[in-house]
Amino acid sequence: MIFLISIVTMLVSMFVSWQLKSKFAQYSQIPLAGGMSGAEAAAKMLRDNNIFDVRITAVEGQLTDHYNPADKTVNLSQDVYYGRNAAAVAVASHECGHAVQHATSYGPLQMRSALVPVVSICGNVLQVLNMLILFGVGYSIFQGHGAMGNILLLVLIGANAGLALFSTITLPVEFDASRRALVWMENSGVVTQREHDMAKDALKWAAMTYVVAAIGALAQLAYWIFVFMGRRDD
Repeated sequence: MIFLISIVTMLVSMFVSWQLKSKFAQYSQIPLAGGMSGAEAAAKMLRDNNIFDVRITAVEGQLTDHYNPADKTVNLSQDVYYGRNAAAVAVASHECGHAVQHATSYGPLQMRSALVPVVSICGNVLQVLNMLILFGVGYSIFQGHGAMGNILLLVLIGANAGLALFSTITLPVEFDASRRALVWMENSGVVTQREHDMAKDALKWAAMTYVVAAIGALAQLAYWIFVFMGRRDD
């Protein structure tokens, strides 16, 4: 069952990722009427929100855009930084939405940032347990009904719970950043109505990647909880 959940999640994630890249490629071919680049849009959105201590940088890779609250940088991929199209402006504005969240002490963003060290630990724990299961050691312990099996299952549940909590908290953070971006794009007049619709569509598929990740994390957590409860009922 756990492998089935992983496979289904992976397939859905691949489809969403393909759709996102397809939409980005499609909208990247349509020049912005105003001619503004992603970097210029990011700079304007920050200014309009009275944020002057955040740097905008160009990074390598495709769709590697992210906001780093640690050093207050909006990091844009080359296509977004230099792109003069609705997709580039949408992504750049979305990342600036995170900067606005940071500047206004948006609760879910603060919670997600606080969970980063916990997620790192949970990921390392799961990696070790998965290796044990892969080599048959952990699986034999899980199959038993002794205290060690219960302890390992509880550790597995705890690690999955940490990842599921992080993925769930990420959802309002990402949706809110897109909302802020779209509102700003409309109010600032940097895009036409048609371009705004394209930006909204691109950001919708970007948000879906986080939805799929959250559903997958919650499904795995539920599976191991059911396994543990089944052992207790035996």
